[in-house]
Amino acid sequence: MSKHAQHVPWWQDAVIYQVYPRSFADADANGMGDLRGVASKIGYLKDLGVNAVWLSPFYQSPQADAGYDVADYRQVDPLFGTLEDFDDMLARAHAEDIRIIVDLVPNHTSDEHLWFQQALAASPGSPERDRYIFRDGQGPAGDVEPNNWQSLFGGPAWTRTTNADGSPGQWYLHLFDTKQPDLNWDNEEVHAEMRSVLRFWLDRGVDGFRVDVAHGMVKAEGLPDWSEKVSMVQGNEEAAAQATPPYFDQEGVHAIYEEWNAVLAEYDGDRMMVAEAWVEPMERIFRYVREGEMQQAFNFGFLLAGWNAQNIVENVTETLAEAAVVAAPPTWVLSNHDTVRHCSRFGLTDPTSFPKGIAAQDEQPDEALGAARGRAAALIMFALPGSAYIYQGDELTLPEHTTLADELRQDPSFFRT
Repeated sequence: MSKHAQHVPWWQDAVIYQVYPRSFADADANGMGDLRGVASKIGYLKDLGVNAVWLSPFYQSPQADAGYDVADYRQVDPLFGTLEDFDDMLARAHAEDIRIIVDLVPNHTSDEHLWFQQALAASPGSPERDRYIFRDGQGPAGDVEPNNWQSLFGGPAWTRTTNADGSPGQWYLHLFDTKQPDLNWDNEEVHAEMRSVLRFWLDRGVDGFRVDVAHGMVKAEGLPDWSEKVSMVQGNEEAAAQATPPYFDQEGVHAIYEEWNAVLAEYDGDRMMVAEAWVEPMERIFRYVREGEMQQAFNFGFLLAGWNAQNIVENVTETLAEAAVVAAPPTWVLSNHDTVRHCSRFGLTDPTSFPKGIAAQDEQPDEALGAARGRAAALIMFALPGSAYIYQGDELTLPEHTTLADELRQDPSFFRT
């Protein structure tokens, strides 16, 4: 063996624990989880053997989409505490050799973000509007959407603005909720701002970023019509049958990640990025982790394999082969905040099914069977090479809440559909 052992970055084989701040730990007992609650559980996470914590969004936000509608990328929402609370949590984690990964939402902002408010107040063709994707409508009166794109949350992906004099104005694009206008990544100011946001959190000491909708951001030139139905989270058959829409997995996204990779390289400590990229086939996922881009990408095929040995074997075989091509570590995940927990899915009559949710009127999972299968699946996952992502509570085989009354839901895609 060499006298100087080769340096292996921490993220090559880490166990990374996803915390959804609002529902993890509530330090002030007001019914909402918070950053001080996360800090109070660092010892528990250390005992679990966790190497890093991925925090879902805690930024200033009107919470139209559980914080994925960011109004200020540099502020903590008062729901979750303060920047000082964040710094304290980070320091406690680092003291226990636990890294902190924060969620970054670069495809869209909140409609309450200062930039979008400036855009609404500005005129068509202005620099303020060019930070987003504004277009004139079609038809003599401009009252038809600029194209036929549909929101992933249901309904048209365009909303019309109202001018100061009360007359109908231009339309803006939002691939998600109406309150989540898409940024225009053809604009250099957008690039510069997001590099600045990266540096803000890197300067505070964060160890990495989970990049939301990492296959989004860049749209095909001319915004051509696309009539296929698209959803982020879908079963294997749906994904395999789907062609690439003109707003996902475009070549231009890779230049963005090369740019960000260079920013991370300015900092010591093996800072990293992990891509949330729902793309097919597997070879295209691993394009996000080529040399000079990201360090990891979520392996959603493993999550979608369900409780089926053949599906799991096929995914593991393909994952390891494609990871070797680009010399990147594979990742494994069974559940996250966008999916029904695997311990509940595995307790259904068809344990390979992938319901969007389980309501009181739907088939109810066999909780004991799902938990047993969930433990076995976790055993497989943790035995595989690479990094394992675990969703809060999965270490306890927690089931999904399957009898929640509809009026208590807060999911925008539920209401838009």
